[in-house]
Amino acid sequence: MSAIFNFQSLLSVILLLICTCAYLRSFFPTLMDRNKTGLLGTFWKCARIGERKSPYVAVCCVVMAFTILFLT
Repeated sequence: MSAIFNFQSLLSVILLLICTCAYLRSFFPTLMDRNKTGLLGTFWKCARIGERKSPYVAVCCVVMAFTILFLT
């Protein structure tokens, strides 16, 4: 089933996108900062969410990992 139609898979993809963008921004800040608008601005916004809400994102990642490993 596609990640678009399965809610749990969609949440996993969004969490992975947020974590990946925040990780890449720590290594290449100029790459993310020059694209703040448009389609590539989505990655900048995900990086900002990952940086500013990192405790909440970490808790969501742990909960998602638990549900994928033990409840599915």
